[in-house]
Amino acid sequence: MQLQRLDHVSLNVTDRARSVAWYRDVLGLPQRNQPTADDEPVFLGDPGLQFGLFQAQSPAAEREPESAGFRHVALVVDDLGEAQEHLRAHEIRFNYEDHGNARSVYFRDPDGHTIELTMYV
Repeated sequence: MQLQRLDHVSLNVTDRARSVAWYRDVLGLPQRNQPTADDEPVFLGDPGLQFGLFQAQSPAAEREPESAGFRHVALVVDDLGEAQEHLRAHEIRFNYEDHGNARSVYFRDPDGHTIELTMYV
């Protein structure tokens, strides 16, 4: 078996219409389909840079910081300064980190999923 690339990340969200608007407006991902039922995903973006949003059927359990489970999704950008300005324009609060070989900003979507935008130096 040889893996080729990441196709998509699927997320359960509490308000799918709100999340579709957020991923479209904040991350700039175009909506690719219109599902006919809650158990069908809304896809935003293209394969390799795509999110599938499902309507959650129950609330998420509280997780302790640094517990096992999903941590974040990291997306590479070509200009981190421009990305920061874009986030500020959308009133998205973020944390900046310098990792030495990369610089990143971290922020949360409407359901608290952490997104990282990173640029390698």
